[in-house]
Parts: sequence; structure tokens; C-alpha cells
Amino acid sequence: MKTTEKNAAAQNTAQTAAQTAAQTTAQTAAQSAEQTAVTSYDGFTDDERSAMKERAKELKQDARRSARGAKAKADAEGDVLAKIAEMADADRVLAERVHALVKANAPELAPKLWYGMPAYARDGKVLCFFQSAQKFKARYATLGFSDEAKGLDDGTMWATSYALTTELTAADEARIGALVKAAVGPATG
Repeated sequence: MKTTEKNAAAQNTAQTAAQTAAQTTAQTAAQSAEQTAVTSYDGFTDDERSAMKERAKELKQDARRSARGAKAKADAEGDVLAKIAEMADADRVLAERVHALVKANAPELAPKLWYGMPAYARDGKVLCFFQSAQKFKARYATLGFSDEAKGLDDGTMWATSYALTTELTAADEARIGALVKAAVGPATG
């Protein structure tokens, strides 16, 4: 009987040790996760971090393409069209229309990706861009203009981005065309 009692005591001790180790491990993991969450928060959402990663990837691609000339421009437009094709239906339709309007009204602008969204640049500097509503969890898709855009300045305050509803009218398309032309500025040469 003494052997049985010793085996039972040893078994209880082993179980208690295993339970204590499991509790300690769980507490340590929870504290570590909490500490990591507190120290790793840098003010950016997951979507913002994703956009920054996409931008870093775009910059690497741009650097590789800079030596390839006309083929690089075609590759960049292909990237834009592929990104547009990935969008949800409503955003995709708007992005396709904006792409066509920019190309028709400012053929000198080069399509490129900018933070994972279609953008249009002159001399490598973005003049205007499209932001999908779905990607940014926004109410509307947006057509925006950077500070490189000319001719939009009107007084001491003016719009630099425009919300796009799910359907563009002929008047909307004419306004977008006029904004893009103004952003490019007067033709030179």
C-alpha cells in the first residue's frame, strides 16, 4: 500500500506542477501580448500599414523600371489596370471611368500605383489619384489632387478631393475632365 500511496502522491505532485506551469505560461503569454499591443501601437491602422507596404513595393518597382523607358510605362499602366480589376464592382466601374477620363484629358500623365491606388503623374510626381471606398472603408470613392496640380487654386481655399458617388453623369465626367486639364496646367511648347 505504501508504494501505491507514493505513486499517487507523485502523480498529484506532477499534475500540480503541470497545472502551475500551464497557468504561468498562459499568464506570461497574456502579459507579453498585452505589453506588445501597448508598445507596438504606433498610430497606424492595419489598412494604413498595408498602404505603406504597398507604397514601398511601388517605389522598388519604379526604381527597377526607371531604366527601361517606354516598356516601363506600359508595365505601370498594366499594374494600374490590374489593381482596378481587383476592386469591388462599384469602385471598379468608377476607377475605370476616371482612368479613361484622365487618359483622354491629360494623355501626358503617366498612370502608376500610389499607395496601392491608381494615380497619374508627370515627371514621376503624382498630380491626381483615385481612392476606392471599399479599401479605405469610406462612404465614397475619391478623386484627389496633390499639391503638384496647377490651376485648381481659387482664392485662399479650394477643394483638393472630390467624393464620387456610385454613378457618374455626363456633367460629372465633363467636370472631372475640366479639373484634370486644369491640374495639368496650360500646354507648353
